[in-house]
Formats: sequence, C-alpha cells, structure tokens
Amino acid sequence: MINLVFYTDSTLKAEPYTTPEIIANNTGNSLKAVNQLVRYKKEHLERFGILTFEMAKLNGRGRPRKIYRLNEQQATLLITFLDNTPQVELFKVALVKQFYEMRDELNKRNLNRAMEKPIKRTLTDAIRDWKYTNKHAYSNINQLLVKAATGLSIQELKKSRGDAPTALDLLTSEEQEKYKVLENKVIAYINADFDYSLIKALLTGGKIQIVKEMEG
Repeated sequence: MINLVFYTDSTLKAEPYTTPEIIANNTGNSLKAVNQLVRYKKEHLERFGILTFEMAKLNGRGRPRKIYRLNEQQATLLITFLDNTPQVELFKVALVKQFYEMRDELNKRNLNRAMEKPIKRTLTDAIRDWKYTNKHAYSNINQLLVKAATGLSIQELKKSRGDAPTALDLLTSEEQEKYKVLENKVIAYINADFDYSLIKALLTGGKIQIVKEMEG
C-alpha cells in the first residue's frame, strides 16, 4: 500500500496529514502547480485550520523547501480545485480511505491507553506488595513489558518513534493489545510470588530454571 497519509508524530496527540508532493504524484499534476494552488487558495484552506509546513530537502537533496502539511479537510478541499479526471477521482477515494484508517488507529490507541490505566494501577499495587520488590522493580517490569510487546527496548522505541512522556504513548493499537494481555499475566505472576527471572522467562520464552530442594 502506498503511504498517502502520515502522522505529525508518534504520540497519542498526533494529527494525520498529507502533502502537496503526495497529491501531485497521484493526480498527474506537477508539484509546482499543486504548491501554487495551495498558496492561491490559502485563505479557503485556513478555514479548516492553520496551514502548517516544515522546511526540508525534497528527496534529501538541494536546498530546504517549504513542505505544506494538509489536514484531512484541507486536502479534501484542495482536491476539489483540481480537474476531476479519473485519476483524481481514484486518488480522492484512496486518500479519504487512508485518512479514515489513520484516524481510526489513533482513536483505538487513545481508547486502549485509557482502558489500560486501571490495569496499570493494579500492577503498581502488586509490585508494591511483591515478595521480591525493590526500588528498581517497577522500572524493570515496565521495561520488560514494553520489550515483550514491541520487540524494542524503551530507549530503542523512543529513538525510532520519537520521545513521549511515557513509552506506552508510542505503541500501536496492536502492540497495546499485546501489552495489556502481558500486563495481566505479570500481575498474576507477581501475586503468585514468581521472581523477576521467572517472569522474564515466561514473557520472553527464555529458559526456565527450576531448583529442587534437597531432601534431608
């Protein structure tokens, strides 16, 4: 699938957007023509929000250029100003569909995050009363859960997806679902007085070492 829509960042407050370059490449128009149209119709476009942009090199080359970021309403309006060719019609359908999918994913992430918070409080209480608790227990368990759910450490996650107040804000909806399942498992393991090494092995598929007591 061709990426037509992007997020402003990887956090839960991200906004979906597209660019004149995407519109030009998929409608048979030149980038120059689409950019001119954006500037010419700026007053109309800004009825649907401030017309934001970033300065970046086009395809990583040359001098930095202004790249407009069009939100869903701005992009939809701009397309109505183009000649309604079959190519433009197909692109309009694909763009609206992808905007919907991106916003739906963002809504799922925000809902999942809200639903996870009571579970997080239960986990925090369980760690506090854990037989093996220590000052690093919560941090270690949290890092373990993020790693098991995403395959990335918290540091790697923030490096690849951007910084956020908490790493959980950077998870996809699919990763959030996996995290929630693992979190409930960890709560059960802690309540059963499993130590950290056993919990880690159970979550990551590592080797479980069982020590049998010597009979007297």
